[in-house]
Amino acid sequence: MVDALYIHVPFCHAKCLYCDFDSRACRDASAYDAYVASMRECIERLGETGALSSCRTVYIGGGTPSVLGDLLIELARCVREAAPGVVEFSCEANPESFSAGLAESLAGAGVTRVSLGVQSFVDDELRALGRLHSARGAREAIDAACAAGLDVSCDLMCGIPLQTAESWEATLDAAVAARMNHVSVYPLTIEDGTPLAAKVERGALAEPDEDFQAWCMEGARRRLGSAGMRPYEVASYARPGKECAHNIAYWTGKSYLGLGRSAASMFDRKTYGELRCVLSLPEVGEDAARIRFVQTTDALPGGRRVPASFDIEQMRAREAVAEDLMLGMRMSRGVGCGLLVRAREEIGSDAVDRAVDHALSRGLARWCDTAGGRRLVPTHDGWLLGNELYGLFWDLASA
Repeated sequence: MVDALYIHVPFCHAKCLYCDFDSRACRDASAYDAYVASMRECIERLGETGALSSCRTVYIGGGTPSVLGDLLIELARCVREAAPGVVEFSCEANPESFSAGLAESLAGAGVTRVSLGVQSFVDDELRALGRLHSARGAREAIDAACAAGLDVSCDLMCGIPLQTAESWEATLDAAVAARMNHVSVYPLTIEDGTPLAAKVERGALAEPDEDFQAWCMEGARRRLGSAGMRPYEVASYARPGKECAHNIAYWTGKSYLGLGRSAASMFDRKTYGELRCVLSLPEVGEDAARIRFVQTTDALPGGRRVPASFDIEQMRAREAVAEDLMLGMRMSRGVGCGLLVRAREEIGSDAVDRAVDHALSRGLARWCDTAGGRRLVPTHDGWLLGNELYGLFWDLASA
């Protein structure tokens, strides 16, 4: 059944200049009411069928879920009732729509973790991104979440307009001073169709400097590491025991369900068969070992009025195990011998061993003996040259 649940909230108070996510600027309370009512109905229906009985992690993202205010509390309570076994419950928020009262209510409703879209602790940089909050507002939001007993994560972005080496170091220092348990660091990407892309096209803004972004990522690794936050996957750092279990589910082949337009799901064949009728999913081919599907409309799965629509991708067993190897190498713990044995059985020993040997000889990976057995883990060079390392294993899907 479902191990992880993602719920998409498509509303923001304003679209950031770099954002190409499926979200829209909206302050219409009636739109919020209708969306949450529909989502609650869907979740309650899934709970009644037992589809969420094995769910262990929940992540409400967007968009900006915190714009929902009290409706977000109602949604969180609904999830808790439908999925009583959840041990980690994360919710995204932006500082300008996050208050001490909301933090306390979220904690009371069973949310355990909040991920704040901070991006920078420098006001000029925030304005250049079209963010609505200030550096002071970000600090206040972090303090409110901590005071409510929530685990706190924040997103930071590097290579953004006006950013310098000094201002990046100041942002990292501010994140460390806030005593958070988790930080994710992303380089800015200029996406087609966004206002930032238009600025680049007319020469008003330069493309992000990839060398500077690499320097920033390296600096984040050093600074956050010195503060006790270790990298556990390519973009995320956490104190021991504070890794995001929901994100780890994505990287380790767990079945996850996404609700909301553009939300992605991934089921193994067994789970797909169990929930196909509940979610009104189409039949798949006999050789499909893993099925990915993305919701393409606002209609939620299993609805009685308008059927949901999905883009479906079917993966053979060979493709699924190659994907597991590729995603596993995104994580600091790498992949265990059990997965490598499964890969050799499915793909062939010669091809898998050649890929492993190449990763070792290039210095992209190394063997590491752990209490749980021997593991193939990425090296520092493997982290820097991630695309080469990941491609090496994903290529096994068609080798």
